[in-house]
Amino acid sequence: MGAQWKAKGREAAANAKGKLFTKLAKEIMVAARNGADPNMNPRLRLAVDQAKKASMPKDTLERAIKKGAGLLDTGATFEKVIYEGFAPHRVPVIVECLTDNVNRTVTNIRVLFRKGQLGTSGSVSWDFDHLGMIEALPEAPGADPEVAAIEAGASDLETGEDGATLFFTAPADLDAVARALPAHGFTVQSANLGYRPKNPVTLGEAERAEVEAFLNAIDDDDDVQNVYP
Repeated sequence: MGAQWKAKGREAAANAKGKLFTKLAKEIMVAARNGADPNMNPRLRLAVDQAKKASMPKDTLERAIKKGAGLLDTGATFEKVIYEGFAPHRVPVIVECLTDNVNRTVTNIRVLFRKGQLGTSGSVSWDFDHLGMIEALPEAPGADPEVAAIEAGASDLETGEDGATLFFTAPADLDAVARALPAHGFTVQSANLGYRPKNPVTLGEAERAEVEAFLNAIDDDDDVQNVYP
């Protein structure tokens, strides 16, 4: 989820290692379709980096790569599906899923959107920018995020949580900027393609809590990879 909406249960979900590893493994499998060598496959390299930061066991990581590259016999094939709609109070939401059963996923998503409104393709995506998103921490107190953004080739930045900076890039520049940031004093925590709202919605505390509960429920679904409000 974006910096604007901090899901209250996100830390607890991230600490549930089994569920986290499942999401990471699916991302690795999809990325590995374009090649099993991370050095030749930028998307796979970023996914592997994420898995290593989460302390995914080496054998689990390697098995996911082999499955995705077709080097192991497996019946599961995951495909990416995107749903669009509105959370309560007309907050636009994009939901990215990786699923081996689209019928199951769409049924679950429809149920989860009962307190909001599930839309059609394009119903809210026009109100988002598709960008590379990099969360990074300064290696030293004096590291200047604006200078780092310029030198590394990021297109924009904003202050994240816990001292982090969110760097934004054109989709094609994500890997290059993520590789360049460490030379300018920032350690990359995560790097992925995502969606950033063009017109963030401002809500009161009670309304905000309602929206966060809605987003958390969607994020907890096993087929959901990312939620962008």
